[in-house]
Amino acid sequence: MTDQMQPDVRESERKVLTRLDALGIPYEYHRHQPVHTIDECLELPYAEKDVTFCKNILLCNRQKTDFYLYVTVPKKPFRTADVSKLLGVSRLSFAPDDALPRLLSLYSGALTPLALWLNPSSGIRLVLDREIRQPGRIAFHPAVNTATVIFRQEDFFQHVVPTLAQEVTTLDVPWPQAADQHKPADG
Repeated sequence: MTDQMQPDVRESERKVLTRLDALGIPYEYHRHQPVHTIDECLELPYAEKDVTFCKNILLCNRQKTDFYLYVTVPKKPFRTADVSKLLGVSRLSFAPDDALPRLLSLYSGALTPLALWLNPSSGIRLVLDREIRQPGRIAFHPAVNTATVIFRQEDFFQHVVPTLAQEVTTLDVPWPQAADQHKPADG
């Protein structure tokens, strides 16, 4: 990444936290060592049973003109074909490396739906797996992978989600083994 593309992570984090404060969302803030994977997030000391940590994946269409932030539960295997079919978009793939800094002023490992506040005109469509809605609390990075914010699920869905994107889609994405059970037997 060139210096011109290097995002100002402190400023991005400040903007996210300021927006949560402006919405009046009470949250816990935890600073920690950088985490790069969902498995590392799940090992943080405050990854308690009532906290849903989410896996965030930036996808794009074949032409790299439409972008989707897919948010799902941590251990659910990701199959591009399942999400593509449910969205009615052919050939979704992982977004190119330059998409995060260009669209959201983020670096790899810091992707979060909260970053949609950083560039409301990014055109990124927010896609939520229905399974992230659980009793208890939900956790996200505040646009940096060296901190985590945790707040109530109700606050996320009632107050945060409506402010994140112009278009939000909720999908019932099947677990791969569950989908395979419904396939007709050969023969």
